[in-house]
Amino acid sequence: MTAAATTTAATLSWHEQGQERSALWRSESMATPPRRVQCVDDTLNADAAYRLACEGTALLWRGDFHNARQLLLALQRRLARTPRKGDKGGQGGKGGKAPPAKPFPEAFHLHRLAQAQRARVLSMLLIELAGDYSVALRRAPDWRAACTEAWGPVPGQALVMPLRQLLGANGAHEWRKKGVPIPALGGAHIHPHYGVFSPVRGEYVELLAQAPLPPACALAFDIGVGTGVLSAVLVRRGVARIVATDQDARALACAQDNLQRLGLAAQVQLLHTDLFPPGQAPLIVCNPPWLPGRASSAIERAVYDEDSAMLRGYLAGLKAHLAPGGEGWLILSDLAEHLGLRPRAQLLAWIEAAGLRVLARHDTRAQHPKAQDAADPLHAARSAELTSLWRLGVL
Repeated sequence: MTAAATTTAATLSWHEQGQERSALWRSESMATPPRRVQCVDDTLNADAAYRLACEGTALLWRGDFHNARQLLLALQRRLARTPRKGDKGGQGGKGGKAPPAKPFPEAFHLHRLAQAQRARVLSMLLIELAGDYSVALRRAPDWRAACTEAWGPVPGQALVMPLRQLLGANGAHEWRKKGVPIPALGGAHIHPHYGVFSPVRGEYVELLAQAPLPPACALAFDIGVGTGVLSAVLVRRGVARIVATDQDARALACAQDNLQRLGLAAQVQLLHTDLFPPGQAPLIVCNPPWLPGRASSAIERAVYDEDSAMLRGYLAGLKAHLAPGGEGWLILSDLAEHLGLRPRAQLLAWIEAAGLRVLARHDTRAQHPKAQDAADPLHAARSAELTSLWRLGVL
């Protein structure tokens, strides 16, 4: 098998039934096409598939679609299997006792490494889609609508992608249809699009819904609009006009869709730009990614902010864009502090260096399931996590 890349797309090539074939390669993680591809079907057992995937051989599925999903689950179970007592590098340790927990940030970096290795193995199970996004396998569902929502118009030629990526597109399609109820919007739903972070963690939305607005706040900037949920809450709170920005075209399309559904599109102007729009506003809101680190896919850019670039950019530019007497609201979890990735002193130093001061801070406990999951490798940090709305003013 050979892989070739052009400026527009990567191509995956493989041999099948004595012929060389090729198709477009699609990877949300921007991974290069695998170097070795083997066509497989229902006769391949899970242990053999796991061994091949761990060795770096991609498995292009030619059997029953339902069986491909079952094989993916089997691979997940093998990855999650606790190493046997005495295994080198296992968790059993001497006498089968678990070794002491690693300190942060080492535990976090090991967790990320394990996540990356897991994703690499699971992404070795591939599915071919026709040029209209259909799948020519037994019992294959019709997910053409989900694929079109995720990746745009049909490509007109065959493409290959990891099965888990195709399943993710369909999962996002279902979330988009169902939506996420937002109490701060009276129970109205926000419909996240593929690749746009869903507001399932509602505590940060509640913080924004309850914090006191600056006096005479008729205009606000929403930096990094995402699904549009914060802009919608501000409009419902009485802010007459919002200018919302984002660098991600998917996010802007998602926000536009949600604002139209809620009947609020006329009050919110969407701009495709980095950080701030022109001018000043009495309120500027930003909910940047909470963890410093490199994102491995588009959806992770809502969680990981490499070198804290968005956070630092927001703080550095806030003073110039705040109207006299205005406030900048920074919505941020302290999980990075508990993980040893960014100390509180660093955040306070950036605030001071930007010519800003802390007017007030409103905190809430993390309410997501992992905060209560003692088996999670990051439980010690997650259980202590606070999400805060920092109200900042000019020194």
